[in-house]
Amino acid sequence: MSKTKKLSLATWIFIGLAAGIIVGFMLMGNTEIADGYIKPFGTLFLNLLKLIVVPIVLFSITAGVISMKDIRKVGAIGWKTIVYYMCTTAAAVVIGLVAASLFKGAFPMLSTSGLEYEAAQAPSILTTLIGIFPDNPIAPLLNANMLQVIVIALLLGIGIILAGEKGAVSSGVVESLNEVFLKIMTIIIRLSPIGVFCLIVPVVATNGPGILGSLALVLLAAYVCYFLHAAIVYSSTVKIMAGVSPVAFFKGMFPAMMMAFSSASSVGTLPLNLECSEKLGARKDIASFVLPLGATVNMDGTAIYQGLCSVFIASCFGIDLTFAQMLTIVLTATLASIGTAGVPGAGMIMLAMVLQSVGLPVEGIALVAGVDRIFDMGRTTINITGDAACAIIVTKLEEKREARQKVTATR
Repeated sequence: MSKTKKLSLATWIFIGLAAGIIVGFMLMGNTEIADGYIKPFGTLFLNLLKLIVVPIVLFSITAGVISMKDIRKVGAIGWKTIVYYMCTTAAAVVIGLVAASLFKGAFPMLSTSGLEYEAAQAPSILTTLIGIFPDNPIAPLLNANMLQVIVIALLLGIGIILAGEKGAVSSGVVESLNEVFLKIMTIIIRLSPIGVFCLIVPVVATNGPGILGSLALVLLAAYVCYFLHAAIVYSSTVKIMAGVSPVAFFKGMFPAMMMAFSSASSVGTLPLNLECSEKLGARKDIASFVLPLGATVNMDGTAIYQGLCSVFIASCFGIDLTFAQMLTIVLTATLASIGTAGVPGAGMIMLAMVLQSVGLPVEGIALVAGVDRIFDMGRTTINITGDAACAIIVTKLEEKREARQKVTATR
């Protein structure tokens, strides 16, 4: 008797996503069931993911640094990661601005009278820099401040390396705890199909009618840009720099991309993204460093959103952006991506910073705030895909560097 082939996790997640969309459309106009009975279970699943994120980041990065056994190697991986993230973010803003300029004539001219929007205060560059370094070891873990958790993990790993034999016990404890939390992560990820279903139903039930409203063309433009950025930038970089087939890359990333789409949380998708990246060839020590950093500072999808919405809001106010203003948007959106937390809705603060940088009314954010969740689902998907591409590329670059060093050493 032949054994029945079990469905893969990716297939089950896709089934959960498709079923959630169908049920969401069935519940349009009746959000009491979606919000009152289905959404809580989605929130519960997201809470489980967030529960595991901080220990996963802390111990996986620390274990990764320890396994490198060389502080200079950490620095080499770090600068490659930052350069890749900054370049792809800049490319994303340009794609958003170009597409928005092409779509501009067809954008709806919404009324701007009576608009009100209170933008959150954006921190200064110096404040952001100071905020990266924690003043105690507990608060970053309690508040899930990813940049500060990364700093703690890096310092802990470097300290253990420098301690030599005396740090062996600490090294063993870190590696043991890392393995324990990875097993817990595996258990939680098995619940992904149910979690995806429960997360997507209330989104579709609440925003379904809004998709068909006056902002349909703006949403379409955004998703066209998301697709183009993935198809052009990620496909070319993973193929040229890592030798990975774009088809294989996106197929391997499918589970994480669906999770990101339904949850709209880069941090919440991190455990599944780690798993997908490693299956695609990213080394565990490198992925454990690159992905948590990317979940915090790499915002390609958000950058596309900034460029697109800036042009749309400007057109509604009857303002034509100059080339200098567009260049300012590229620079501001690229720099503003650093320190933006990978949680739902964080792009609004970045958008306020971008609008202020070119003198556009911040209250224009109210024009797109109603369907921000729909924008957010797409941009989060792009964000986490870029993180994985970086992990795979940096892995390949490091393997080439290590191969050159071995050749040199044997001469």
